[in-house]
Amino acid sequence: MSLKLYNTMSGAKEVFEPLVADTVTMYVCGPTVYNLAHIGNARPVVVFDTLFRLLQTQFSQVTYARNITDVDDKIIDAAREGQRSIESITDEFTAKYREDMAQLNTLAPTLEPHATHNIEPMIALTLTLIEKGHAYEAQGHVLFAVDSMEDYGKLSNRSLDDMLAGARVEVADYKRHPGDFVLWKPAAETDPGWDSPWGRGRPGWHLECSAMIREHLGETIDIHGGGRDLIFPHHENEIAQSRCAHGGDYVRYWMHNAYLDLDGEKMSKSLGNVRTVRDLLQVYRGEVLRFALLSAHYRSPLNFSASVLEQAETTLNGLYSTLRDVQGTAVDTGMLLADEPFYQALNDDLNTPIAIAEIHALAKQVHKAPAEEKPALKARILAAGALLGILQQDPQQWLQGASSDDAISAADIEALIVERQEAKLAKNYARADEIREELSAAGVVLEDSREGTQWKRGSD
Repeated sequence: MSLKLYNTMSGAKEVFEPLVADTVTMYVCGPTVYNLAHIGNARPVVVFDTLFRLLQTQFSQVTYARNITDVDDKIIDAAREGQRSIESITDEFTAKYREDMAQLNTLAPTLEPHATHNIEPMIALTLTLIEKGHAYEAQGHVLFAVDSMEDYGKLSNRSLDDMLAGARVEVADYKRHPGDFVLWKPAAETDPGWDSPWGRGRPGWHLECSAMIREHLGETIDIHGGGRDLIFPHHENEIAQSRCAHGGDYVRYWMHNAYLDLDGEKMSKSLGNVRTVRDLLQVYRGEVLRFALLSAHYRSPLNFSASVLEQAETTLNGLYSTLRDVQGTAVDTGMLLADEPFYQALNDDLNTPIAIAEIHALAKQVHKAPAEEKPALKARILAAGALLGILQQDPQQWLQGASSDDAISAADIEALIVERQEAKLAKNYARADEIREELSAAGVVLEDSREGTQWKRGSD
């Protein structure tokens, strides 16, 4: 089955074919590094990490770029409020962003261009737009003239007037049209700035991505991704800049994930209304967050609540329990991915819910299968997990791992299990039951068998 992706530009699923055979270029809008990443910021990271993994199984060369916006009004404001340097703010939150995303089992992108490292390409792009009549200088600013592009608004499929209605558009007397957007703006002496033909200044946000894409990936790339909140104005303006400056398609497949709905009331009951990835990681392991983010199709809204996270943890515990049951079983390496239903689901516009359902079906088969069939089933579960970025940890360590710092320790659990065994031998069944209940209240499940007692954290 060929890979099909939903292209926002056409409004339909299309068979994916890269511009250059066996070579894929993909760019995803990254963070503006002035604060910790919100869980909503993590959804595109996890979605396009999953696509990155899938693409690598089909193409020899996949270049995945995710930028760092390290010059922006919000960064300047944060530095002023904290009485800190710009560099200390951007260095701190770039590092924390990488740490938090790594906790979600995401692979590092191939390239991570920083806006401040690409100022010259931004100035060059602005000059080209002026020369071609698509931009103009006014009061130290350089602006893109939206009415100079005939099909401006094609990505969002709306007219210019419709796009501007209700949008946050800066009103300024130096604009020829209300929708004209800034390519270059003057910078105060105390703010970050670079010399340019228009004086000391800094780039506009939209300009940054267009320039970095051309500089690092070329004039036309295969895939551009991000949240649907970026369709207008950010991605619409990227298209305007790049196509008016260089012609061509700029991007062949536009992909956008839907919004993540934070149910504040539900979240507050157990998490104190925490919303950043870093705060959530104090309560749930990163793989749980990742699984929850993949539980809905990327183009469908996701109500991200405590119940969704708890269900994700329960599901992972069940799958890891299955893998623990076959931990000593060899893995069959003769599997053909193309034949696998979970692989076909991912090839159908990254349908992660169907892929997850297929993993559940495989896990059920493991419990019923004869010994000679278990190696192949185990291999299929692990292969599906690798594509989704889950189920790659040691099952026993996962099941006995603590989600939070205040959880009962493994040593204390083992001591109570020993005490329970001694109570049984002494026929003190009341104490044995009391220990089981005590551990159950602490979120620990005991599994008795002829071989002894195993335990795991989480519900049955």
